[in-house]
Amino acid sequence: MTRRHAAAALIVCAGVVWLFGGVLSSLVSQWASDDDYSHGFFVVPLAAFFAWERRGALYRASSRPSLLGLLLVGASLAVFLAGTLGAELFLTRVSLIGVLAGAVLFVWGREHFRILLFPLAFLLLMIPLPAIVFNQIAFPLQLLASQAGEAVIAGAGVPVLREGNVLQLANTSLEVAEACSGIRSLISLLMLAIVLGYFTEPRIPGRIAIALAAIPIAIVANASRVAGTGLASHWIGPEAAEGFFHTFSGWLMFVVAFVGLIAVQRVVARVHLPSRRTQPVSVEA
Repeated sequence: MTRRHAAAALIVCAGVVWLFGGVLSSLVSQWASDDDYSHGFFVVPLAAFFAWERRGALYRASSRPSLLGLLLVGASLAVFLAGTLGAELFLTRVSLIGVLAGAVLFVWGREHFRILLFPLAFLLLMIPLPAIVFNQIAFPLQLLASQAGEAVIAGAGVPVLREGNVLQLANTSLEVAEACSGIRSLISLLMLAIVLGYFTEPRIPGRIAIALAAIPIAIVANASRVAGTGLASHWIGPEAAEGFFHTFSGWLMFVVAFVGLIAVQRVVARVHLPSRRTQPVSVEA
């Protein structure tokens, strides 16, 4: 990278920090306070690593600034303004990634943009979903986990009555609350699946298959946790659904889900996918 490119990168970074300082601070605050998005702390370093890994390709790429980048920056700033005026955090946060992408395209050109497309897209994982979208996903997951838990508990011969997302047992009642919907583990497992696919699978269809597999695996793992909690509450006591046991079961099922994800990756690695491989990324010594 020439001094001119390095200076341009510093100017872009300084401008982004100046304009989006409040957005960045609110993001960090939400990562620290909202367990559903605590994985955001890992997204930025991983995206930076993915970009750094491409430094050899970036060094060799020709610099041909594109006016399309300026249009993208302008559109993203319009989204930022709309989000600011409408007090919509999601819009202001998404506009940050749009400005970064547009700046790369405008300052360095399409070839640099293509090389950095994956790290830029990966940054989307750090942005919390809008509340209306989050609720549309979380509530069905709550019901699904409740229904699956009821089926397993009843199949084990334990009397259970389900009322919505509440399971009534003989000695206690279990509410599959929003925090137990599984969306937290779903988002975290999806991020891990993307990273796992990136490092272990050179084929784009294979990477997509691994990422998509994270969805059913996370749902099954959470439903198993709900069912296991219900059975433990019946056989051991209500305390099995509280405190340490409740937290430990969450971590245990997440580990099990990750092991399932690795198993899927092993299967995908052995499947022949008639597709072009991704271009190898050159890494400087």
